Amino acid sequence: MSSEKRIQLDKNKYDVRLSQIITTFGPGGIMDFIDQPLMTASQKYWGSPIKISEERLAKKLNVSNFIAPQDADSKYNVPFVRFPSWYYCPECNKLKQIKDWEKEYLKAHRSDDKIKYMKKPVCTNHKNEVQLVAPSILVACKRGHIDDFPWSKWAHKNVAGECSNPELELISSSGSLGLDNIKVRCTNCNAENSLKLASSKNGLKNFTCKGEFQWKNEREKCEEKVQMVLRNASNIYFPKIESSLSIPPYSDDINTMINDSSEFESLKSAMNKKEKKGKLKEFIKDDLEDYIEEISKEINMKDKVELVDKIVCRELFDKENASEKTKNDYRYEEYNALTGISIPDEYTSRDFKIEKKDLKDYGIEELSKVILVKRLREVRALVGFSRINMYDNFIMGTKSNNDEVKIIDIKDKESKAYPAYEVRGEGIFIELNLKLIDSWVKENNEISKRAQKLNDRYSKVNKGSYREITPKFILLHTLAHLLIKELSFECGYSSTSLRERIYCDVPSDNYNMSGILIYTADSDSEGSLGGLVKQGEPNILPRILKKAIKKAVWCSYDPICINSTGQGFKNLNLSACYSCALLPETSCEEFNTLLDRVAIVGTLDNRNMGFFSKYI
Repeated sequence: MSSEKRIQLDKNKYDVRLSQIITTFGPGGIMDFIDQPLMTASQKYWGSPIKISEERLAKKLNVSNFIAPQDADSKYNVPFVRFPSWYYCPECNKLKQIKDWEKEYLKAHRSDDKIKYMKKPVCTNHKNEVQLVAPSILVACKRGHIDDFPWSKWAHKNVAGECSNPELELISSSGSLGLDNIKVRCTNCNAENSLKLASSKNGLKNFTCKGEFQWKNEREKCEEKVQMVLRNASNIYFPKIESSLSIPPYSDDINTMINDSSEFESLKSAMNKKEKKGKLKEFIKDDLEDYIEEISKEINMKDKVELVDKIVCRELFDKENASEKTKNDYRYEEYNALTGISIPDEYTSRDFKIEKKDLKDYGIEELSKVILVKRLREVRALVGFSRINMYDNFIMGTKSNNDEVKIIDIKDKESKAYPAYEVRGEGIFIELNLKLIDSWVKENNEISKRAQKLNDRYSKVNKGSYREITPKFILLHTLAHLLIKELSFECGYSSTSLRERIYCDVPSDNYNMSGILIYTADSDSEGSLGGLVKQGEPNILPRILKKAIKKAVWCSYDPICINSTGQGFKNLNLSACYSCALLPETSCEEFNTLLDRVAIVGTLDNRNMGFFSKYI
């Protein structure tokens, strides 16, 4: 029997942007609102969500589909769990659980004021009500659990035990908010303790995790030791996002029509029921053909029943090895679509359209392909998160090869769906000349040494990772960042409205990919009407590329930045900082790591080391 058991869920609803719910503040994440912090609740509390289809990604992640909250005037009404549950009054310093504050409030107000109070918790012990504040201190463990700081136990840590009726207050000895000067005191028995030691490595060694999953109303047994974390710190929630471009043949219009049809939903529902009863084979033999005919009628494709049959059977039954694909396997399928290799004849789609450009018109020998992506669709799904330690982003799904990292799978057990949202936009795909890259690496041994530094650090941070960070990847990734920054400056795009997608193989793959896709990142972004595609034309792109390269020569933090041997998160960047190469985190696939301007423009002592040095 499962160790999980039900615990009370107290939830509010607030309007937030969908991209926040699927990325930075997904289920299990904490969002600070004007009046209080709240934790995003599980998607199982979303009511009647919108279904999003993306066949390739669904097969890879082994889910039936993806879901998003119902639209409400471009914002999304999503339930939130009240967490943290402890609040203090900055006037009288009292520290209580919200349920106790609520009791005090309801003594002085009508009971139907509870909803108003839940929106803005206040202390009523003053002439004018004082807004309560949630302490910024929490505890968490590496298995993904998070909880309130053990305030009462900590106050009584240095005495025989907790008193029978603890009354707590949070006080600062010198008016400073530093932990050294903050104490939690019990006014009932005068026990007190400073928070200074709580943040030390072994400060909470005698406190065991309670296994709380507040966001989904569950609890499990956990024997991990907790550690103190700050509510707004980045390490309390590392969202695991998986994304996919809709590519041929999966993005064909008829494929979309089938996925949107009610008869196809009925077919999948019927199959699930028969599978649970062990009668799936009989159902396929006796009833599948009838369902396919009904689907064909619904989408007005009665003359293409065979094609409908082929697509339906592919989606329902062709799942062999899908979950075994690596990230590069997955990207290689997109690479073939973006370069036009895998687009079938008579292909029509509102979600994917490319235009190959003549390379001679660009006059840049380092480029081997320029392709304008006039229409694209991307689905971004939140599959899980980790706390305390970052996961290895190179592994798709929720598996971890590091014992220090536990990725919490947020898939809803009943619907078998992940929360997701879709983006429609446009982009520019650029491929660099593989022969020139190979020659550049062979002629510059120092470039390989620099890549090896990042490789070693990456392996140390992501224990057990088999990923190989190559000079080619660092070159492509840094170039993508520089181009996004220049497009933002030159053409008026906000850097948050553009994203990168890197197509780079490793020696063991033999895929020979060396491309980058820069594309619009929001459903309402500026480039949705062709603005970004226009920047990829022969009369514009070379100028933007050369300007980006020239600006990379000098950073306002040089010579410190250009000579850096390690900076940024876990020192996973070399010559790259926010002044020259880093982007908003939503624009970068690698959390703003694995960047080095030297790959583009060389060092102060050896400019010829850069791949694009001749343009400076």
